[in-house]
Amino acid sequence: MKVALGSDHGGYKLKQVIIELLTNLKIDYQDFGCFSDSSVDYPDFARLVAEQVAAGNFQRGILICGTGIGMSIAANKVPGIRAALCHDVFSARATREHNDSNILCLGERVIGPGLAEEIVRVWLQTDFTGGRHQRRLDKIKDLEQHFAGGTKIEGQSC
Repeated sequence: MKVALGSDHGGYKLKQVIIELLTNLKIDYQDFGCFSDSSVDYPDFARLVAEQVAAGNFQRGILICGTGIGMSIAANKVPGIRAALCHDVFSARATREHNDSNILCLGERVIGPGLAEEIVRVWLQTDFTGGRHQRRLDKIKDLEQHFAGGTKIEGQSC
C-alpha cells in the first residue's frame, strides 16, 4: 500500500507523528506538504493528495489540518475521492468497512497524537466489506457523474 500525505500549517505537527507511525509500520508514503508550520491554504494540499489518490498513484491518502473539516470538504470535490473526517476509532473502522473511504482526514487541534495513531492504524488495516455497501458506493459514483455533466438527477425519494 502507498499512502499520500498532506497537511496545512494547522496539521503539520500531527503529520510528523503520522510519518513516524507509517515508517514504523513499513508503509510506503509520500509527503506532499506543507513542510513547516508557516501559514498556507489547506485546499492546495487537499487537491494535491486527492488528485494523486484519484489517479491511482496511491491507494490511500491522509490529510490533516486544524479540525480536518476544511481538508475533507476540499478533498471530496475531486471525483473518485471518499474523504472521511474521523476523530474516533469506531468511525475510522466504519468508513473503511461501509464507505471504502480512500482519504482519512484528521484534526490536529481536535485529537491528540496517541488517538490519531490508533485511528490511522485501524483505518489502514480495515478492509471494505462490499455487499450492500457496494450498491451505495455505486450511487455515489452516479452522483459524481451526473453533477460533473451539469445535469440534475431524477430519482426516487427516500
